Amino acid sequence: MHEYPITQRIIEIVGEYAVKNNADEVKVINLVVGDYSGYVASSIELYFELIAQGSACEKAKLNIERIVPKLRCSNCGVLFTRKPYSFECPDCKGEGRPTEIGQEFFIRSIEI
Repeated sequence: MHEYPITQRIIEIVGEYAVKNNADEVKVINLVVGDYSGYVASSIELYFELIAQGSACEKAKLNIERIVPKLRCSNCGVLFTRKPYSFECPDCKGEGRPTEIGQEFFIRSIEI
C-alpha cells in the first residue's frame, strides 16, 4: 500500500517538471526501482494508471528499470547476485556482503 503515496509524488514531480518546461503532456517517465528499495514495481505501475488520470502524465508511458541486488565478496571483491539460501561467492567461495546495489529508487528521465 505504501506504493500509492510514492506514485502520487512521482506524478507531482513530473507534473511540476512539465509545467516548468511549458509542456501540456508527458510522453515517457523512466523510473529506476531496486528490488530492495522497499517499493514493488508492479504496484507502482498499477497505481500510476489510476492516479495519472486527468494529469499531464495521463498518456505517459511508464518504464521501470528494476535493479537486482548484488553482494560483494569479502575475499576477492567480485560483485554477484545471491543464490537462494547462500551468500557464497561463485568465484572464490568467500562470503558475500550486502551492498547498496538494489536499493535505488529515482526518476532517471522525463520526456515531454
